[in-house]
Amino acid sequence: MERDYPLEMLRNFGIIAHIDAGKTTTSERILFYTGMTHKIGEVHEGETVTDWMEQERERGITITAAAVSCFWTKTDDPAKTKYRFNIIDTPGHIDFTVEVKRSLRVLDGAVVVFDGVAGVEPQSETNWRYADEAQVPRICFINKLDRTGASFERSFQSILDRLNKNAVRMQLPIGAEGDFEGVVDLLKMKSYRHDGKMGEQIIEGEVPENMLADAEKYRAELIEKIVENDETLMNEYLAGGVIPMDKLKATLRKAVIANAIFPVFTGTALKNKGVQLVLDAVVDYLPSPMDIQAMKGTDPRTDEPIERHASDTEPFSALAFKLQSDPFVGQLTFFRVYSGTLEAGSYIYNSTTGEKERLSRIVRLQADQREEVKKVFAGDIAAAVGLKNAKTKADQEKMGMALKRLSDEDPTFRITTNAETAETVIWGMGELHLEILVDRMKREFSVETNVGRPQVAYKETITKEAEVENKYIKQSGGRGQYGHVKIRMKPLVPLAEGETVAKNVKREQGFEFINSIKGGVIPQEYISPIEKGLKEGMERGILAGYNLVDISVELYDGSFHEVDSSEIAFKIAAAQALQEAARKASPVILEPVMKVEVVTPDQFMGDVTGNLSSKRGQIEGMEERGMYKVVKAKVPLSEMFGYITSLRSMTEGRASFTMEFDHYEIVPTNVAQTIIEARK
Repeated sequence: MERDYPLEMLRNFGIIAHIDAGKTTTSERILFYTGMTHKIGEVHEGETVTDWMEQERERGITITAAAVSCFWTKTDDPAKTKYRFNIIDTPGHIDFTVEVKRSLRVLDGAVVVFDGVAGVEPQSETNWRYADEAQVPRICFINKLDRTGASFERSFQSILDRLNKNAVRMQLPIGAEGDFEGVVDLLKMKSYRHDGKMGEQIIEGEVPENMLADAEKYRAELIEKIVENDETLMNEYLAGGVIPMDKLKATLRKAVIANAIFPVFTGTALKNKGVQLVLDAVVDYLPSPMDIQAMKGTDPRTDEPIERHASDTEPFSALAFKLQSDPFVGQLTFFRVYSGTLEAGSYIYNSTTGEKERLSRIVRLQADQREEVKKVFAGDIAAAVGLKNAKTKADQEKMGMALKRLSDEDPTFRITTNAETAETVIWGMGELHLEILVDRMKREFSVETNVGRPQVAYKETITKEAEVENKYIKQSGGRGQYGHVKIRMKPLVPLAEGETVAKNVKREQGFEFINSIKGGVIPQEYISPIEKGLKEGMERGILAGYNLVDISVELYDGSFHEVDSSEIAFKIAAAQALQEAARKASPVILEPVMKVEVVTPDQFMGDVTGNLSSKRGQIEGMEERGMYKVVKAKVPLSEMFGYITSLRSMTEGRASFTMEFDHYEIVPTNVAQTIIEARK
């Protein structure tokens, strides 16, 4: 079996955006125009292909990165050459941002979708930063130009101001809001309008008379930006020469691949205008696997650095970047082939386990549909069925299996067990994230669960020094137990002089053990059990049972018994000593404080800052960002549950926020008392 299309005619790209910018609608148009679907699924109707999970369709959002394969022929290509597209539609909600990050790891390019009303939004900036880190070339699509309040120029300016100064206009919109008709292509100096029920007919025309001056002005800016990347063309341009179209496009392509230029297109996916021209731009300007740098890695046998180029003739290498539970075939392992070929039934070396594994089946994904293939080639994105790396034991209970499968898929989803309460505790990126995971457990794995409110990861620490002597003596006939320790305890993060609460301390949640025993007062073989006992004593705090952190303990004296002393006796003596010392050392509760950024229209600024202050928030700064105000604050996590609902309510749904962990801080006395009462 041979490759059915040349490598240079392959495009692996993702569609990334802030939530509600319209990227899933854009993906649906792409599938329709490329012939993969015969009707367009709408997000608001719950019929989209890439949002195939029930939870996605119910909420109208993308949760997991969906992989789709299709073909495209450029609208102006008389030869009708077909290009293969492997597209990943990624989530926009902050709770699922890791899906964007790991998808960008394996993509060669990206189409970044922006809301034509809002322009650059908080998650747009996060995704752009991820793309910068992965050095992924991008083209921009300012979507929703048909909406009331949409502005191409304002959105374009927000890209320049907040993302990159090297963005360039490739098009100008003809009309705006309800009067949006089409676009002007600044390179070709032609207008393009769409006809037909789904905008499938593209009508080329002349630039409208009233737009000619602006089009010529912005075309000159575009050409200047392009020729800056080629000295020969620059000299030719400065000499008054006319640069041929093929040279302009070739130079622009090189600049885009080098992340020196970010072309900006526009349209409205929902009203079927502009998407096909973006697909043409994907072909023209985003890289094929042959355009990206060789992948660098390490030979697992020799630890020597090696390179792999995008070629079918080189040895096989691939990166597994995502796991997904499939109700029909079990676990799927998504992988990107960087070099060589792979046939179903062959063996591969798994560098994670250090073992060879047989790849039973290979499938290419059309969202939730699977097309089985016999062979994949360099540059392909596919999924393997049957890799064993993350499988669970057959005798595990249903919930354990479900949790394991979900955590395999999602590295931000963590599971722990509380030994005291026998509860299973799940950790995630936010309330929506956890809600979706619990819903998936019920629907995909038939696991019914009793779910409590999300919990705050409180900690406990001490604020003063204390000394304690503890003897553990037990006689029960025959050999007894004897352990005797003297310890000094002090805070690892001391308060500053005159300070009652340690503010903005970057706590490491650490533990320091100092052994000052001299002269064999306690034999060396008991020192390690003493340290283990101290650590175990930190697992349950004094005030509310939370872990003790940031403590330094010095073992300075003690004694032992020739017959009765044992490792377990000293371990128990140390744990009891630590608990007693903690009681004497003025224990306090620590709470996680989040770095919060709220982006809001100016008229709601007072409501937002007042609300944050009422949540024990510290306002740290305000700035302007285009048409919006940005409020930066530090707020305790316990006050942020349900914040998005109240924020939307007070700002008519127009504000958004992001937050990330910043530091731990001592809670006020009244709040600590509430926490303690709740734990009783």
